[in-house]
Amino acid sequence: MNKLELAKLIELKVKELLKEKGYVSVVDLLMKLDYLSRADYEQWRYGRIEYLEKVCKVNLSKLSFINKHLRQMSNDLNLQKSWTYYKKFGKGNKKKLRFSKSNDERIEKYYSTHHVLR
Repeated sequence: MNKLELAKLIELKVKELLKEKGYVSVVDLLMKLDYLSRADYEQWRYGRIEYLEKVCKVNLSKLSFINKHLRQMSNDLNLQKSWTYYKKFGKGNKKKLRFSKSNDERIEKYYSTHHVLR
C-alpha cells in the first residue's frame, strides 16, 4: 500500500472512530487499520511487552506516517489534543507504558495524545 492509499484509509478510519467514540487515539487507529491486534494491545497494557512498536505489524516508517497524518487531520478537523497517561493494567506497580523502542519523549507524546471532538 502506498502513502496515498494509506492516507485515504487513515482518513476513513479516523472518521469511523470519531463517530463511534468521539475521539481518536493512535492505538485505536492502529487496531482499526489491523496493524495491532487486540491480544497484542492487551499484552502491552499488562506490561508483558516492552514497547508497543514491537508488536505492530507495520514498519517504523509507516508508523511515523500514521502519526503525522493523524496530527495533520486533527488540525484540519479542529480536534482538541488531550495527552493521556498510559499505565500498566493489573496488580502491582502501575508503571508508565512505553510506545517506542527509542523512548524518545516527543514520539511518546505523539502516541499518547488523543484527538477529541470539541
